[in-house]
Amino acid sequence: MAELSETTGIPVPTIKYYIREGLVSPGRPTGRNQAEYGEEHARRLRLVRALTEYGNLSIAVIRDLMEQIDNPGLQEFMLLGAAQKTVTRRQEARPGPSKEEAQRRLDDLLERRGWKGLTEEPAYRTAVGVLATLDEVGYHDMIDELDGYADAAQRAAETDLRVLGPDVSDRERAVEIVVVGTSMGDTLIASLRRLAQVAIAERMYAGQGGSDAE
Repeated sequence: MAELSETTGIPVPTIKYYIREGLVSPGRPTGRNQAEYGEEHARRLRLVRALTEYGNLSIAVIRDLMEQIDNPGLQEFMLLGAAQKTVTRRQEARPGPSKEEAQRRLDDLLERRGWKGLTEEPAYRTAVGVLATLDEVGYHDMIDELDGYADAAQRAAETDLRVLGPDVSDRERAVEIVVVGTSMGDTLIASLRRLAQVAIAERMYAGQGGSDAE
């Protein structure tokens, strides 16, 4: 286990904890209090660390994902869907006219773009909640630009899937890219968005304030 710790950079107590929690399988016993660990253990440890440190997932959620990875009867598409749901923020809208209008707008958007069968997704409910909140606080200009936000989201999603690639037979890599990549990608996109806002605002508004000099 000391060699496994050196290879992965994960402390021995942490490795033992992951094994106790069922996130990593035990090594092959080779003697009293000794076991042999292979590359599959190193890969799983790196995945678990990535999910905890960068995906910010709980041990219980990670355990469930590991069980699904190890389930050969679960198709890759279903595995990726389960992984994606772990990093989807949930924000339910309050009942009322704003929620109904938000749902109508979102349904219209999904139909126009051909995004079918998504109304049961957690992200759908979150989007309805955000749109309803924007309506309640009077940010209708943002709601009117919903197609612009959808354009940006589609480009980001297409980039995500290019990174994932066509081959998802490596189930551990696919889960790591979906969970960690989405989490880190959200942060990256938000950071680039803010940089772009500063740059574009400077071009749009530079010189409009006039000069204080008389």
